[in-house]
Amino acid sequence: MNTLKKFLIYILIIAGIFVLSDFLINIGLNSTYKDIDRVDNNSAVTIYQADATYVNGRIRGLINNTESISDKYLKIELYTRRNVLVGSYYVEIQHNTANNAQAIELLFKATDVSYYQVTTTNEKDGSSELEVLPKEWSRGEVILVTVLTMLMFI
Repeated sequence: MNTLKKFLIYILIIAGIFVLSDFLINIGLNSTYKDIDRVDNNSAVTIYQADATYVNGRIRGLINNTESISDKYLKIELYTRRNVLVGSYYVEIQHNTANNAQAIELLFKATDVSYYQVTTTNEKDGSSELEVLPKEWSRGEVILVTVLTMLMFI
């Protein structure tokens, strides 16, 4: 019975450290992101999150009414505060009849981004396309990898 209490206390301590470290890491990473501005008036695209650190960033939004602009590309251009084009990213607009909206998620690696511009084009120009970062892990994936890592040390 005494050893069972010890194991329970160890498990609670490990779970508490996991929750505290997850909270502090989330606060630390999200506090380094600053909002970036949008300089166009493209009403077909709604951006709900656009922020960047000095070296990377993320833009998330929705393309509304995809049936009127289907078979085109959405071009997102990133600029520094001195109006230097850092890179561009293309999203293929797909016709979606269910709700006429398409989700956009761009995780990019570019230095000193201050603002961005969204336009629609008919074709893709791959010369200035950005290096796109892999998708962020979900909470379940992070927990699974953490548990597997902890099992390696036991």
